[in-house]
Amino acid sequence: QVQLVESGGDLVQPGGSLRLSCVASGFTTEHYAIGWFRQAPGKERTVVAAIDTINPSADPHYADSVKGRFTISRDSEESTLTLQMNSLKPEDTAMYYCAASSYHCPGRVCSDSLEYDYWGQGTQVTVSS
Repeated sequence: QVQLVESGGDLVQPGGSLRLSCVASGFTTEHYAIGWFRQAPGKERTVVAAIDTINPSADPHYADSVKGRFTISRDSEESTLTLQMNSLKPEDTAMYYCAASSYHCPGRVCSDSLEYDYWGQGTQVTVSS
């Protein structure tokens, strides 16, 4: 049973930084990807960043809107997933979710929310002055 617990969400001013963490347990070789999604009120849940857990040397997937500002990483014990968010903008305001996938996405990192079957409860990020 995969369990995901997020933390680190907060209120931050535009241009500021935040570091989100997701403690993951229950992973096996049947799981192919882990990542961060976000959902703002009235909008669909979309990928922020994701990594391939079977081939960790593969390049992570990033949403175009966060490339160059956000960095996803996983610790050596593979128990904590981190999202470092820099140069935050008001449009980054959303509930952020950690998610894990047991789908196989050949040639790419799974990046559609429908490809993820395990979800955390979410942590709120608000970017406002």
